[in-house]
Amino acid sequence: MREKVLQLAKEKNAVILAHYYQTPDIQEIADFKGDSLALAQKATEVDADIILFAGVHFMAETAKILNPNTKVLLPDLEAGCSLAESCPAGDFAKFKAKYPDHMVISYINCSAEIKTLSDLICTSGNAVQLVESLPKDQKIIFAPDKNLGRYINEVTGREMVLWDGTCEVHDILSAEKIMQMKIENPDATLIAHPECPQPVLMLADFVGSTTAMLKYTRESDAQKFIVATETGILHQMKKDSPKKEFLIVPADETCSCNDCAYMKLNTMEKIYLALKNEQPEIILPDDIMENAKAPIVKMLEMSKQLKL
Repeated sequence: MREKVLQLAKEKNAVILAHYYQTPDIQEIADFKGDSLALAQKATEVDADIILFAGVHFMAETAKILNPNTKVLLPDLEAGCSLAESCPAGDFAKFKAKYPDHMVISYINCSAEIKTLSDLICTSGNAVQLVESLPKDQKIIFAPDKNLGRYINEVTGREMVLWDGTCEVHDILSAEKIMQMKIENPDATLIAHPECPQPVLMLADFVGSTTAMLKYTRESDAQKFIVATETGILHQMKKDSPKKEFLIVPADETCSCNDCAYMKLNTMEKIYLALKNEQPEIILPDDIMENAKAPIVKMLEMSKQLKL
């Protein structure tokens, strides 16, 4: 199937973008893989007839917003995002109306409709730097992830108003389980994604985006890591540092892998069928794409200026 997918992508002049949370076989066929910031940046550079996005719905939407004239495919339209779904556009519009003098910064893990209600988009990889670059007296609403927002407030000293949303993959992680793992592995370094709850982040030796965690594990002298994020990242970590040991924080007491059910809906077979049939295609109204594009472009421009 791998060779069939690669051949079909070549025939269709398609580029395959994949998030680090995809299964290893999908990561290995991608023309480019990365976290949300890197994928958004790459989506602006694509020169292809088709973008096949191996990720979730909001990521494919972002690619479409940045490439309105390119066909964007998502292997499974059910590949949504618990965080994005925790912030319905109608409810958020009412929430925003309560703070008319506030700027809205939204995490890229949100729907296209939420992006249209935002002044600036951020990712976990650039959020702190973008917020710090704004005037200290700038009032801010941050959505939709309250854990990331709380982390940014702590690092920057801000008092952003936070929407009450979470990523179920990260929010479920238990500080008690992590403490147990640290006791059992006293030589391990704990690294965590900022979408994790505050008690988990307080235990972490390093907090950072997916790409930041990868960089940290490559450059650190530590030989064992406890990883508090989605399981898919272990594939790249092991590729980059084959002699190091990585322990994922389990999702529950049965020690099951901490998989994002939405990310794992994508399969090699679905990618093949999507390329073959050029479906399912991401379709967005022109006004949504136009209004959602401005805060994304602003993020990309500011990231470039800040050399992120």
